[in-house]
Amino acid sequence: MTDRTIGTFFETHAARWGQADFLVAPADAGRDYHPDGFRLTYADALAEIRRLAGHFAAAGLGHGHRVAVLLGNRPEMVLVKQALNRIGAGWVPVNPDYRPAETAYLLQDSRPVLILTCAAMQDAMQAGLATSGLDIPLVTLEEIPAALPAALPHVASAPRAGQPVTGESEASLIYTSGTTGRPKGCILSHDYEISLGEWYASVGGLLQLKPRETRIYCPLPLFHVNAGILLTFGVIASGTCQIAAERFRASTWWAEIAQTRANAAHYLGIIIPALMNAPAAPTDRDNGLDWAVGAGVEPTLHRAFETRFGCPLIEVWGMTEMCRILADAHAPRQIDTRAMGRPVPGLEVRVVDEHDKEVPRGTPGEMVLRHSAETPRKWFFSGYLNLPEETEKSWAGGWFHTGDTVVMDDSDMVFFLDRKKNIIRRSGENIAAAEIEAVLQEHEAVERVAVISVPDAMRDEEVMACVQTTGTGSETLARVLFDWCFERLSYYKAPGWVRFVDEVPVTGTQKVQKHSLFADGEDPTCGAFDFRDLKKRG
Repeated sequence: MTDRTIGTFFETHAARWGQADFLVAPADAGRDYHPDGFRLTYADALAEIRRLAGHFAAAGLGHGHRVAVLLGNRPEMVLVKQALNRIGAGWVPVNPDYRPAETAYLLQDSRPVLILTCAAMQDAMQAGLATSGLDIPLVTLEEIPAALPAALPHVASAPRAGQPVTGESEASLIYTSGTTGRPKGCILSHDYEISLGEWYASVGGLLQLKPRETRIYCPLPLFHVNAGILLTFGVIASGTCQIAAERFRASTWWAEIAQTRANAAHYLGIIIPALMNAPAAPTDRDNGLDWAVGAGVEPTLHRAFETRFGCPLIEVWGMTEMCRILADAHAPRQIDTRAMGRPVPGLEVRVVDEHDKEVPRGTPGEMVLRHSAETPRKWFFSGYLNLPEETEKSWAGGWFHTGDTVVMDDSDMVFFLDRKKNIIRRSGENIAAAEIEAVLQEHEAVERVAVISVPDAMRDEEVMACVQTTGTGSETLARVLFDWCFERLSYYKAPGWVRFVDEVPVTGTQKVQKHSLFADGEDPTCGAFDFRDLKKRG
């Protein structure tokens, strides 16, 4: 599949879409880059990608090399990736929120031959590099000359001589968010990334990507598969426009959408409740959005948002290892539930128990996926870097194990329940942490919440709510929150423990990092309020 390469893919589509807008960033006078905004057509972008690729090749980069890239949400992040892939090099995006030790781990695990960052992030990258103990040349975006010959540091190792770039070549190495442990590097091929874009562009229903018309505003991080790969390649495949905002801010969301003439958007995490918390205005429905696509909207907010803003929210499911999204995009949608779409040819879904046996419809179990019986791993990630055992474990029985607990109904609709690892086992009852989090998040005193399990001598595990409050934590407020849950959930689901924390840590994509809540060896119940005796029937 030599022709399924990212360089060829962009060349073909840039020739087709020409002067249509490809990549835009809103203006922001307080930002240290492109304060007046940024705009490139497909033709402009192709010229810039060719220029960057020429500099990288002149520095000795090529097939088989990896380059670690720390640029935040600068639009150049998209162009650098395309340029590296054009010459067969791999892109290793670095989370700008990483501490030096986290960056060091990424460098030690991925072994890039070059680091590319920008002047504003150079010190942070240097700190990670120093912690890693590695000797890797580092260059800033500002140091790349306007024209050849390049003045970039020459990499020490040679590329793969005589091995052409193909669809199976590595295009990206993206590290998982680490919400349940140390990040794993997911190897993504050229063919995989192209397939994501083509899949996104073909979902249909409410999710329409109209060539030269659709302009998709996305404040999500470009180091993540959502904004950096799924959206980018969906845009390229459909001749539409990607609008890369620096980050989500409720105060600028609608203004930047209006400024950039966006008519579609991506959301995730706290975005929907934050927008709903803003005071209602007569102009709420005059926002220009035809649709927004994302994941994680609470069913209690879904219909309310669509009614208030006149914009359908299309819930989808995907992960770095397999992001050909499931989507609840076709009528009749089930927006009062956690519906996330149905399997289709090329994306088969089963729901299984802990022994990998398929469960009856309506029974919770783990969602497992494959392309087909003949080619189960087609258009999935290539594996976890340096972890072949983990890769094979994830593919036990010829199906990819997502770690997500779902229910499938008789119509094949899949409904999300929770991450498998976020199931609390109390007195024989399986409790989804996400369900309790959703109830607590609706309380006005809760800024952010993480629900975890803690050991319990009598009940095996007990429910604990770790709450970042909008005010001051107290025993009185803890009891209020307990009663709030007790009144809305089965008695055994209410938190037996409530602990107030200064901050519930999240990733750049607003996923809660539960493993970072407490230090190793720390007792989570220390300083918590105990309501276990109040958890009684009736």
